[in-house]
Amino acid sequence: MPKPLSTAPAWMRGTGPATCACCRIGRTRKRSAVERTIQNLTRALKNSVFSEQVAARPGLLQKADPRAKTAGLLGLLLATAVIRQPLILLGMYAVTLAGAAASRLSLGFFIKRVWLFIPIFAGIIVAPSIFNVVKAGDPLVTIWNFGHEVHLGPWSLGDSVAITKQGLEGAAILILRVAVSVSLAVLLALTTRWSDLLKALRVFYVPRVFILTLSMTYRYIFLLLSLASDMFTARRSRMVGPSNPREDRHFAAASMGTLLGKSHSLSNEIYAAMVSRGYNGEPVALRRFRARTADWAVFAAAVVIALVAWGADRALG
Repeated sequence: MPKPLSTAPAWMRGTGPATCACCRIGRTRKRSAVERTIQNLTRALKNSVFSEQVAARPGLLQKADPRAKTAGLLGLLLATAVIRQPLILLGMYAVTLAGAAASRLSLGFFIKRVWLFIPIFAGIIVAPSIFNVVKAGDPLVTIWNFGHEVHLGPWSLGDSVAITKQGLEGAAILILRVAVSVSLAVLLALTTRWSDLLKALRVFYVPRVFILTLSMTYRYIFLLLSLASDMFTARRSRMVGPSNPREDRHFAAASMGTLLGKSHSLSNEIYAAMVSRGYNGEPVALRRFRARTADWAVFAAAVVIALVAWGADRALG
């Protein structure tokens, strides 16, 4: 005869912790490297789905024709590549933030997505150039004074190590250029569906082979991510107790072999299915491109901003 509900343990009635005390003895098991990798891959898959949802929002750039939008942002990228004044680059970055806000993107999400990897990596690379031992210039802050000239083989390091004005300016320009360029690329990717972006690239005579490779790579990455996540979940659901590193390595090796075999077989099947449906190498999108006055206005605004920034940079020398 079953126990009355009142005599059941608290963890079974939902009024206490989710598990009984015997299940919480000992330390929490740390996640293995394989588990962390699979979870990060799954997070990347979710981010891609989120990007597609962002591209479907009724924002300013989402409504713009992909051809006009791509051409305008390419003009801004070209202007960013030749600008040498940090203040103007900061103004260009402010323009990207304004475009993100007008497209109903979260500024916190947009800034983190831009600055989390590439600009910080560029800053690490360019960091040695701010010192006089790498690039000569006017010292601003002296870090170490040797008292005499120091030589490293045939090279002279000078009599001190200092941060120079020219080095800081060069590093700031490079980091800002990278930040603005990445911001423009991320803004285009977040506000444009992938199929529409590939179709817009054909307008600029990008080779069909390149477009086909991009399209298939994009789809295959997320397909294989989903397969890897499913394989890991199936393994965890059949495990009793913690696994050891050796088993994790065997599982990772076996999974890579299985995914390689699946990708090879799927490639032939997908290609045959595409050919049977009339695919001839051109990207096909359900949305038809129809440029409106507002689309040309977006393109014209991007061109004007690029020309003004370039002219101001030339005027300031």
